[in-house]
Amino acid sequence: MIDNPYYRHEFHGDYELISIGRLELEEGGVIPDCQLAVATFGTLNAEKDNAILVTTWYSGTHQIFRDVYIGPERALNPEKYFIVVVNQIGNGLSTSPHNASGANVSIAMSKFPHVRIGDDVVAQERLLREHFGIEQLELVVGGSMGAQQTYEWMVRYPARLKRAAPIAGTAQNTPHDFLYTKALVEAITSDPGFNGGEYSSNADVVDGLKRHAGIWAVMGFSTEFWKQEVWQALGFDTKEAFMEGFLEPYFTAMDPNDLLCMAWKWQHGDVTRHTGGDLAAALGRNTAVTRVMPINEDMFFPVRDCEAEQKLTPRSELRVIDDVLGHLALFGVAPTYIGQVDKYLNELLADS
Repeated sequence: MIDNPYYRHEFHGDYELISIGRLELEEGGVIPDCQLAVATFGTLNAEKDNAILVTTWYSGTHQIFRDVYIGPERALNPEKYFIVVVNQIGNGLSTSPHNASGANVSIAMSKFPHVRIGDDVVAQERLLREHFGIEQLELVVGGSMGAQQTYEWMVRYPARLKRAAPIAGTAQNTPHDFLYTKALVEAITSDPGFNGGEYSSNADVVDGLKRHAGIWAVMGFSTEFWKQEVWQALGFDTKEAFMEGFLEPYFTAMDPNDLLCMAWKWQHGDVTRHTGGDLAAALGRNTAVTRVMPINEDMFFPVRDCEAEQKLTPRSELRVIDDVLGHLALFGVAPTYIGQVDKYLNELLADS
């Protein structure tokens, strides 16, 4: 176990670690004591029918949703709904390579097993049902890898959710995204300090994490973001200062093995596992009223990819978010972003 200060409560705020017990994984591995980091907002009503599940993205935690997406003035209104944000396995707060200890010590660091998007969703379903007594959800919503989890819910547990909103993500990962994520992985593992995943601190892998951040700069933000020098609006004088003051500190604080765990999940996200490779059959299982919400400048999950899946998804409509930042618009930096998200989610929540 590595004590990385980035993953302490001081940075991420309040959350509860809840054990769901032994989790058998799709790839054959086991997490002996799967602990999920859970943040809740609002109150579960007596009928237990006002719950919303929010799923997290690559490198993200519940903190971004608390700060940007959830509030009495937002569509995700804790005065109306009981909002449960579940940190995905491997994100550094829930059971992850760097924090595996006690019953999980045998899977620490490089020995951590491959986890799939489906494993996250099985864990979430168990948590909601066994810990909170929630049998049906008003909405499942998440961005990027959170969208992958949302699609998995739509296909695996169609009767358990009334509405779904996958934001900036796809149900079946594309070859382009697979190769991109492969480059992210190699940026980290090629650092000599990585030491086969048995480093003593994330600082040992700082060069690899900086390369990792540089690759994100190329694809995470759109070409227009760089062309229009949008980084100036964020308080930076040059693009180099933006890299050194924002992207590099963001990723170099994180644990390399945790990032690799999430990257493998991202690469292998594919709901067609349930239907022998048939995407139409998989998405055809959906019964939730759905808004598919791509970002127009997103180079990971372009509108055309999201729209193609939306057309295969019953009870779904496409809503495109306009944001020059591209995929990393998800952080809600642009003042116009969250208003669009709220508009589409309010519309969805009003749709019976």
